[in-house]
Amino acid sequence: MKNLYLVALLTLISPLFTNIILAQCDGATLESLTNPGPFEVETLTEADGIRNGPDYFGATIYYPTNATPPFSSIAIVPGFVSLPSSVQDWGPFYASHGIVTIIIGTNSLFDFPEARANALLDALETIRQENNRDGSPLEGLLNLDQLAVSGWSMGGGGAQRAAVLDNSIAGVIALCPYLNTPQLDHASPVLIFSGEDDPTAPPSQQADIHYNVTPNTTNKVLFEIENGNHSVANTPNGANGTVGKIALSWLKLYVEQNDCYCTLLMDNLFVDSDVASKIEQNFECESLGTNEQQLFTGFYPNPTRDIINFKIIRDVQFTLISPLGQLLLKGNLTKNNKQIDLSHFPESMFYLHIEGQVIKLIKYN
Repeated sequence: MKNLYLVALLTLISPLFTNIILAQCDGATLESLTNPGPFEVETLTEADGIRNGPDYFGATIYYPTNATPPFSSIAIVPGFVSLPSSVQDWGPFYASHGIVTIIIGTNSLFDFPEARANALLDALETIRQENNRDGSPLEGLLNLDQLAVSGWSMGGGGAQRAAVLDNSIAGVIALCPYLNTPQLDHASPVLIFSGEDDPTAPPSQQADIHYNVTPNTTNKVLFEIENGNHSVANTPNGANGTVGKIALSWLKLYVEQNDCYCTLLMDNLFVDSDVASKIEQNFECESLGTNEQQLFTGFYPNPTRDIINFKIIRDVQFTLISPLGQLLLKGNLTKNNKQIDLSHFPESMFYLHIEGQVIKLIKYN
């Protein structure tokens, strides 16, 4: 009888905690990752008074006009023998979601990744100075602790190198990066896009190696797009818009430090993706208030009469423990087996142990 009362009580209380957690993330949904975003966008160039950086050639700053500051920022550089127009779609996209974006050209179209890394760092200096420039529409509105870099091809390799050169960079997005013999010992969270059929930077020779040589202590993701070519991530519309959704979520998570976007990545964008030929990841979601939310926002139903379903992106081991501490069940959750069957257990509350976490499961008849 005591167990029945406990089950009833937990049944009533559990949704309350869940609703509190989810209320914190009401604005972070797949539907919110639109192109364009909710904010109006305007631009600044050197003709408007922004700095002319010595390590790059020409710049355009895209910024939101009706969003709430302070704003994060990202600098983007194109690839070998390519103009800023090759990546310019990222400017209005990020800015329409509240992220100030500077897109630059290079002093030479033939600049190699290291020169492009220096160009990105110089572009971030322009952002810093814009925050202090009298008369700038961005004066005093930028969070200078939230600066990111990105680039395409050799620019993507340059973005990774920029994080090595400046450890204050809060995030990196490498678009089909090209960088031979990469030395990428940095701690900046990095998202790498690659194209499965990229003839210019084949993943096995470029992106895969970049991911592997980035330290395992660094939060990182490799997202390979099925049938993708070298320019598949040049715009946020790549892979039917998935590229933009993932990139925006990455910046919101690690640059703006909004944990709500972690579950969008882990439980939605990376799970059973129909546009990815390969996904590798080495990061975990921070707790949003309970252990249950750290890895398993997608387990349901709970309470249950029999089956509980789980959303996972890699295989994990579990043990099921009774309220008295007895081991009841051991097994694995895999992409082909995402369920635990409680039908043969009595009505009660159970503790599920997975990778150092404990979640409560409720069985009723």
